[in-house]
Formats: sequence, structure tokens, C-alpha cells
Amino acid sequence: MADTRELEARFWKHLNDDRVVMLGGEGIPPRPMTAIAEDDRAPLWFFTAADTDLGEALDRSQGLQATASFAAKGHDLFATLIGRLVPDNDRAVIDRLWNPFIAAWFEGKDDPKLRLLRMDAADAQVWLNENSMVAGIRLLLGSDPKESYEDKVGQVDLR
Repeated sequence: MADTRELEARFWKHLNDDRVVMLGGEGIPPRPMTAIAEDDRAPLWFFTAADTDLGEALDRSQGLQATASFAAKGHDLFATLIGRLVPDNDRAVIDRLWNPFIAAWFEGKDDPKLRLLRMDAADAQVWLNENSMVAGIRLLLGSDPKESYEDKVGQVDLR
């Protein structure tokens, strides 16, 4: 059984190092989006524009079920998060999360096209990807690769 605390710590470390997830929702194909997490816990925050598929869908609804998929830069960790994606243009949160990278996409914090999205993901499925060379050597030496994989996957509480 996987050590969920270790999986969680590694997940947040990798997500904070890269932040790019593939985010999609009901009828909206996944697209690369920058996820912002505060204090290594959900919710995840995303900035988008009103004229994107996500912006338009959320302007017409109170939220939608969404999935975010993440692959660490070195492909040593993968994760899938499922949760509710809702519009949340809380000015205090916008002020707190605003940075030069976000500013490059908008005409300021008062841009009418700006949409702040909140993903309320309760948990994630996280997979650690053992080095394939090590796995190959273990297989050659008679180890069952499934046994070493058992402690490399688990559910992680993101709240």
C-alpha cells in the first residue's frame, strides 16, 4: 500500500514546480492551463478569459464537473483530479494570485474578460513512475513488477 503522505507531498512539490495541467469539463476538451495552489491544498485556481470555451460554459452555468490531468516534468509522477469547476471572481483572491504572467494575458485586474475559476477537487489519484531501467533490471532478476508498483499509486486527499 502506498504511503499517501509521501504521495501527497510529492504531488504538491511537482505541481508547484510546473503548474501546467490538462483541464477539461463536461463537453469541453482538455486544454493546458496553469493551476495555482495555495498552501499545498485545494482548491486549485485558474485564470481564463470570458471568450474561451471554459469561460463561456461557466458564464452560462453555476459550475461543471471537471478533470485535471498532470504529468511532472520528468514523468516520474502522474495525477488525475476530479472536482467541481466554478467561476469565482473574488477580488481578494485575484489580488493575491495576480502576477506578471497572468497580467500578460489581460488588461489589468478589472478586465471584463477576466475569469477566475476555482476547482474544488477533494482528492486525486496519484501514480509514481519508477525508472524503467530499474524496473527492467528487477524483471530480469525475477522480481514481479506488480509488487514494486503497489506502493507507487494511491488516493490523495487534497483538502
